[in-house]
Amino acid sequence: MSDTLRIGLVAEGPGDHIVIEAFLSAVLDRDFVLTSLQPEASASFGPRGSGWTGVYKWCRDTKNLGGGSLSGDQTLFLNLDLVIVHLDADVAGFDYPSGRLEPLATDAVLPCEKQCPPAGDSVDALRDVALTWMGESTMPARTVFCTPSKSMDTWVLASLFPNDSAVVGPHPLECLLNTKTRLEQQPKRTRIRGPADLRQRRSELVSALPRIRSALIEADRFCRELQATLA
Repeated sequence: MSDTLRIGLVAEGPGDHIVIEAFLSAVLDRDFVLTSLQPEASASFGPRGSGWTGVYKWCRDTKNLGGGSLSGDQTLFLNLDLVIVHLDADVAGFDYPSGRLEPLATDAVLPCEKQCPPAGDSVDALRDVALTWMGESTMPARTVFCTPSKSMDTWVLASLFPNDSAVVGPHPLECLLNTKTRLEQQPKRTRIRGPADLRQRRSELVSALPRIRSALIEADRFCRELQATLA
């Protein structure tokens, strides 16, 4: 590897890119460059679009380039040391959108959602589904999942609004589906409206990571798996 880590990110959207980049800054002890592989940096996000279906299409396209598996794509890592694949765990409760995304015969079935808590059961099931999109049975080398439960909004809420009732309440935060609504209900002066607001509060995201690692199992898992892959 070069002195500067070259990381490719496959994510649902640009806001996820900002949060993941901030957390990488908090956990990595070396310089890195984070390049968006999906979605593409264009007004329409490229031909695959965005969201989890864009991640699905990227996995499918890369698998095809690799002759049936992501790890078979010899070009993927020519200029990258690591690839991060992000999916929000609420996707475990979704169906393949009929008429817009026809799954391949080798793709595992959605929905695959499990009872929560524990949050990890649905996450594990979704990871297994995503591996079939890649044509893999286990995570390929130099590849890491980032799978917030239930969504990246959960990590943002816990990071930037630690006193919110959903964060300090009795119900497990990683099992709540309404964290985006909680973000929208914050006071106007601190409300997160989109990527620009996240970018402005990057330093808060960086400093919050140690705290949310102790509170959110999937945030800690992402950091642990990242460090193990780079070891």
